[in-house]
Amino acid sequence: MEEVRTILEGLFPDVDFEKETHLGEDRILRSFDVIAITRELCEHFDIEIEAVDLVPENFNSLAAISAMVERKEDE
Repeated sequence: MEEVRTILEGLFPDVDFEKETHLGEDRILRSFDVIAITRELCEHFDIEIEAVDLVPENFNSLAAISAMVERKEDE
């Protein structure tokens, strides 16, 4: 989770990813932000995040994003 947080903080330094748990619902992250996050995570972790994974539940919090990355690493 630490690596994911570092990536997210690099992309969005003004967002408190430890505190925020409704990143999509509160419109802290927009669709273009999700695309940027997806690209960075795929490159860094050498994973493939597919269109089916691009749902709000996977991007609402640091924990959700980290869990998605872990699932993708295990595939």
